[in-house]
Amino acid sequence: MLLPPGSAGGRGFFAEPAGPCRLVADYEVGVIGIQGDADRDHARRAIRDAIVAALGQLSGLPLERIVLHAEPGVPPYAVLDAPSGLRRAWLAISHDGALSVAAISLRGAVGIDVTQVFDAAAFPDWEAVARDFLGPEVAERLIPLPPDERMLAFARAWTEREARLKYLGRELVEWSEDGDAPLRASRCLALALPEGYVGALVVPPG
Repeated sequence: MLLPPGSAGGRGFFAEPAGPCRLVADYEVGVIGIQGDADRDHARRAIRDAIVAALGQLSGLPLERIVLHAEPGVPPYAVLDAPSGLRRAWLAISHDGALSVAAISLRGAVGIDVTQVFDAAAFPDWEAVARDFLGPEVAERLIPLPPDERMLAFARAWTEREARLKYLGRELVEWSEDGDAPLRASRCLALALPEGYVGALVVPPG
């Protein structure tokens, strides 16, 4: 189920999965986005307001009965004070450039990330970053690609890894064979986003 983005800040849009929507629908995940505010503090407030608005529309609850928790170092979540009792909503949030996205799930953990595609000339040390954070196999695949294609592939690999880490409730760390093994036990879907951005949504394995 894809949720409406609300009206808080910037321009809202649906961040549709690029592929069969049933892969997301069977896990009841909504994806929303806010475009147009590069100020990080403003963007955080806008996407959080949009999350609360979407949860209100989904649950039918007044907004004052929805509490969003987004403390530093802790995966964000929301608590819905429903007539049947308190209910948890799992969240994942990402910002880059003038774009913010969020994933909302009422069933369990979810991960999301958005990355602005770099200009090749502005990112000369991409190979070292790829080896440190994406691993040697990904770095080797990127080397022979033309510069623009390489930057797009780098952004896709980066955002997929970040989304998988968020799904597991982990912060960004350098790549390691043992540390990255659990990241593969999930489904990762590319998101259809505005031009110049790539995004990934991660849900449990099917």
